Amino acid sequence: MLSRNEEAPGRGHALDAYRAFLGGEQRGLYQRMCHAHRFARLYPDLDQWTAAPLEERIGSSAVHRGAGWARVKGRQYIYFLVSIGRIELDWAWILAVGYHFLKGILSARAVALERRLSDRLEQLGFSSPGRSIPRPFRYFYLRYGEAFLTPNRQHFDEFAAASAELLSRPDLAEFVDVEHLQRRYNVLHANCHLMHLALYHEGLMPTPPQRTRIEPTKHRVKPAMAALLKRYRETREATGARPTTAVRYEAYGRHLADWLWDNHPKVSSFAELTREQILQYAKSLVDQGASVDSRISRLSGLSVMFHDATAWEWPGAPLRPLLGARDLPRRVNRMPRFIPSKDLELLMEAVRNLPDIYQRVALIVARWSGARRSEITRLELDCLDAYQDGTPRLRIPAGKTGKERLIPLHPEAAAAIRELQALDPPGRGFADERTGVVVKRLFSMKGRCLSSDFLFEDSLSAACQAAGLVDNEGRPKYSAHRFRHTIGTELIEGGARVHTVMKMLGHTSTGMTLVYAHLSDASVRQDYMKVLGPGAVVAGSLAEALRTRAMPEDSLAWLKSNFFRTELELGHCLRLLEEGPCECDMYLTCAKFVTTPEYAPRLRERRLREIALADDAQAKGFQRESERHECTRRRVEQLLTELGEQW
Repeated sequence: MLSRNEEAPGRGHALDAYRAFLGGEQRGLYQRMCHAHRFARLYPDLDQWTAAPLEERIGSSAVHRGAGWARVKGRQYIYFLVSIGRIELDWAWILAVGYHFLKGILSARAVALERRLSDRLEQLGFSSPGRSIPRPFRYFYLRYGEAFLTPNRQHFDEFAAASAELLSRPDLAEFVDVEHLQRRYNVLHANCHLMHLALYHEGLMPTPPQRTRIEPTKHRVKPAMAALLKRYRETREATGARPTTAVRYEAYGRHLADWLWDNHPKVSSFAELTREQILQYAKSLVDQGASVDSRISRLSGLSVMFHDATAWEWPGAPLRPLLGARDLPRRVNRMPRFIPSKDLELLMEAVRNLPDIYQRVALIVARWSGARRSEITRLELDCLDAYQDGTPRLRIPAGKTGKERLIPLHPEAAAAIRELQALDPPGRGFADERTGVVVKRLFSMKGRCLSSDFLFEDSLSAACQAAGLVDNEGRPKYSAHRFRHTIGTELIEGGARVHTVMKMLGHTSTGMTLVYAHLSDASVRQDYMKVLGPGAVVAGSLAEALRTRAMPEDSLAWLKSNFFRTELELGHCLRLLEEGPCECDMYLTCAKFVTTPEYAPRLRERRLREIALADDAQAKGFQRESERHECTRRRVEQLLTELGEQW
């Protein structure tokens, strides 16, 4: 048994050092030393205490005597042992005890860092940072000591994992108040998020904290499958894939693994997976009511992942291709929908009255730029400048297509951005997910990037409610993406060139932009009626068939859906898709060619050009060339005559 003035040699205790640490604290000195000695008698070797079960180490204050009470009163001595490196505490004990009084335990460097973090939160705009930082900081200091003065991501990951493990213990209620512990943990978790944020803006953490609203679905995955999925995610991230893309591939694989757990429990590796089993999985997605888009995403993601893993000859990968393009469901080509002008006016009036400046600016920029939600969310603080004539110009970061773009911007949106730029949020910038460059964001508040859900979903829901634009179930009629379709439609109907619309919307192919030609119902109907409508004035080889409605119904149906594709220089060639296109000037004599009075000016210009070319060929002695141009001139004159137009 230890005397009060002795340390146990080689046992790790430091009773004399503890007495010296207490120093001039005459009040309570005797009691503190008594508690320390009782603890030392209970555990002569500190390894005995660290190896004891959690419920024993926590102790009990139900009765103020005995071993349980000695363990509770010995905590101040334990904190001292931690501060001098004689013992290490685990997260389970730190969290289960809950309240820790660490007077004089923190080093001068730790106290200074704690104060800096509180000051940083106050600078970022948080109220009462003095109540947010101390508890999580001291918890982490108890766990890691001076090592936490140079924190890293592993510290926070270990905290999260240990917390989840503790709260999931089936016997937890036997020695702690679980409900009280859960409430305490919720507050601690939120404060840890703020501490991580302050550490990031102090330059001590490489990345800001991430917060998710939705708890991820927990899937049952066998070890061999989990290893392959993790390896694939890490490989894709290392080769430049966006983190969200790499995580999505892993999620698809985990969903399949969970299905296999129930339906084919003997399958322990993807190498044992058969084509019949994965087709059963595809059918189960249909039975579960998954949408076509969701099924295509999951199955194509699995196909890509398995193809890569097989090609790279990874252990546990399928031995042969399991899915092909023909196994995927066909996607329905739905027409993008714009916001009608009347509803657009009501909606924008409600948007302008939104109380939150960030939500208001985000929706106004979406209305006038046609940018994607993710692009607007990632706008840099200095995203706005101007062309030489003073027109505002918006710089949109690289998004879905991987390319930055500069577009003109409506003055209302430019004024809204300047209003937000004037706030100039304090703090460190954020690494762009595409380029990795650290930049200050336009949509950031209190040191955090605002989410697209806050900027668009929540705000648009409120605006639609205020404007009365809701369906029978009270849901908003429009999404933020409708602004993008609206801009595309307005540009097409306003006569903008396809290249202009492509640049505004960030499209990489004309096919993506030509979709908006379908959206312009009024324009399509107007052009359609000029050629195919009753009483239309037309000329050409097919004119009589159109007047008498002698065309087959299936041909008319195709033309109704694809009429904008039939336009040529001087009219329309109504050849069907299987008949192939007109080549060169063959359409002038094509049996399916028609033209309307709208093309009369072009026909006159073409007639004059053919006359000039015929005269030039005649002067040079090119007789056959001259005859060809004369033939074209006569055909053009014939068309003008049939239309009742002057030459």
